[in-house]
Amino acid sequence: MTTPATPATSATPEAPAAPAAPAVNTVAWFEIASDDPEGVQRFYGDLFGWRFRTDAGSAAVGMDYRLISYDGDEGARGGVFGTRGDMPGHAVFTVLVRDVAETCRQVEALGGKVLSQVVGNAGGPDFAYLHDPSGNLFGIFAPAGA
Repeated sequence: MTTPATPATSATPEAPAAPAAPAVNTVAWFEIASDDPEGVQRFYGDLFGWRFRTDAGSAAVGMDYRLISYDGDEGARGGVFGTRGDMPGHAVFTVLVRDVAETCRQVEALGGKVLSQVVGNAGGPDFAYLHDPSGNLFGIFAPAGA
């Protein structure tokens, strides 16, 4: 007499692997800035199923910043910045760096431009918005305490 095989449905599912941390000097974040963050949230949520939650650190310093996560992945992968009309809307990629101030110096030495720089940010990471020599907007950041 043979023993029946264990049905495939009885196997214990494995938890999905945690995403690897981004490497320094790679694109590690994206941001969508708008004076209508509710509309942006509704659009991308309906289109791609993205989920949004308030970033508590940003809210603590009066900034409207919403973290974006994807279905099946709780990690934040990008953000929506509510500009309150203080700057033009944009969508930008952001690169993880070791030192924001030093990278800003390198950008200028290479012919780029620093548009804004926040170092020692109590509400989150150090970051900067920059233009490359062709005028393309991009961002850099270093985690808080890096």
